[in-house]
Amino acid sequence: MESPLPVRNGVNATRLRLPEEGPWGTAMEYLLQRFPHVDPQGIVERFERGEVRGLGGAVITPQTPLQEHTFLWYYRELPQEERLPVELSVLHQDEHLVVVDKPHFLPTTPGGKYVAESALVRLRVLLGLPDLVPIHRLDRMTAGVLLFAANPETRGNYQMLFERREVRKRYQAVAPVRSDLALPLTIRSKMWKSRSYLLSQELPGQPNAETRISLRHSWSSPEGTRGLYDLEPHSGKTHQLRVHLASLGLGILNDPFYPILHEEAPDDYSKPLQLLAYSLEFTDPISGRPVEYQSELSLAEARPADPYA
Repeated sequence: MESPLPVRNGVNATRLRLPEEGPWGTAMEYLLQRFPHVDPQGIVERFERGEVRGLGGAVITPQTPLQEHTFLWYYRELPQEERLPVELSVLHQDEHLVVVDKPHFLPTTPGGKYVAESALVRLRVLLGLPDLVPIHRLDRMTAGVLLFAANPETRGNYQMLFERREVRKRYQAVAPVRSDLALPLTIRSKMWKSRSYLLSQELPGQPNAETRISLRHSWSSPEGTRGLYDLEPHSGKTHQLRVHLASLGLGILNDPFYPILHEEAPDDYSKPLQLLAYSLEFTDPISGRPVEYQSELSLAEARPADPYA
């Protein structure tokens, strides 16, 4: 359902479904009761300025009856956000596709306390592309290659690549090393995540998540032997790589969730999760040519391989 209001400052208008009946005479009366924590005068002013619209762009006024529209769109009053001390960089841009290196701590899309401080909104403003949408997502704590569709007419072509699992995704991670574990190996499990709980879980049953894990090289540290791992997921479940490594006793360095959930604390920008979406490889559906986009970032805790080892 297309919004009748354009993107403003990189942020989409909010859509709200109205009840079919109730004690409210007008749509505005419903909003005032639905959002008692929002400045009521601000809500009234948005209606008076003609900034609340119905399907097809119809202006919803303070007097518009509740039952006249099923949906309405409006702009949220966004809180002031402190800019996160991280930057993203553009790796590739054409008329169809924008490829970026997303830093740790920056979410892919708006959510919760992060709206302007998301990769999507930053890019829409930076590049002047209000129709930009993500083709896939990376966790806020994960850095690396992230794709956005720039052309609404061709975005479906790229989205289908991910739905059909025709994209080769490769990650790198820093984690402990187990001398008794034979690598490479492929781990498969059934994963599930509730919307109401932070963590993903592994459950008995038919596997729906698969990850190939190999060790690139290792080194000694005061905390024990650590290694740089290559990870290749063949599915895209939430927190899949973090869960699969933790299930082997190889929790990714600086992971606040797995294998132990730590108490919530402010972000420590000196200790990012040591997980990087290193590359994406696929056949471009528009040009028909094979392409690979590689991250220019690196993991802070990774050590170079010892040439004499």
